Amino acid sequence: MKLGFIGTGNMASAIMGGVIKKNIFPAEEIIGADLFAPGRERVKEQFGINVTDSNKEVIEKAEVVILSVKPQFYADVIAEIKDIVKPEQLIITIAPGKTLTWLADQFGKAVKITRTMPNTPAMVGEGMTAACPNEHMTEEEIAYVKTILESFSRVEIVPEKLMDAVTAVSGSSPAYVYMMIEAMADAAVSGGMPRPQAYKFAAQAVLGSAKMVLETGKHPGELKDMVCSPAGTTIEAVRTLEELGFRSSIIEAMKVCEEVSKSM
Repeated sequence: MKLGFIGTGNMASAIMGGVIKKNIFPAEEIIGADLFAPGRERVKEQFGINVTDSNKEVIEKAEVVILSVKPQFYADVIAEIKDIVKPEQLIITIAPGKTLTWLADQFGKAVKITRTMPNTPAMVGEGMTAACPNEHMTEEEIAYVKTILESFSRVEIVPEKLMDAVTAVSGSSPAYVYMMIEAMADAAVSGGMPRPQAYKFAAQAVLGSAKMVLETGKHPGELKDMVCSPAGTTIEAVRTLEELGFRSSIIEAMKVCEEVSKSM
């Protein structure tokens, strides 16, 4: 086996789908472990991968292992597998707040670890992932891990001190965007638009706006100004958002998110 997963939830599924679709690994070279039988059977049926109820089996068989369990289970999982992790294995983590130092302490020996923070848009191939390798990773191994991550998202290598900020700006932020889309759709419904149509208009506006930021290279403020005609409808909407503290509320929410990430 080339790639293994301990945990087969949503993020693991997004990664499985990406690596198989991009032909990074064929399904028969992937193994996933999950104590929850319906979870592992779901990914077996969806992707055709090998599955097991044994975390140790994944460590014994896979070259690259992704720890895709919830953060509160990391200590127990690492305690179970640490004695059989091999020096050449690559471990990828996706848990907020679990630092490289904490991970090294849990393993109690030199292990090749890349700490990452992906986000749920990876499920549709539009994720954003920050990656932070430890000192035991070679440049070739970092490039290899980056190739795996790029199968489902854009990837940036970042210093570890930025990982909590990453959690706030991309790991958790899809929730803020979904709330905005829902609120935009609610307003459109109040104006008479059918709800399914309202969601399409709101979601496509967000998708298109994000694409313009990424593809034009223009400052978001400049793009905003392009929409705001003098004495027009948009500038009045913007004025109201400013009056109600729109930007401030986003900043404050993200700072709280960052602080919670630091405390995990």
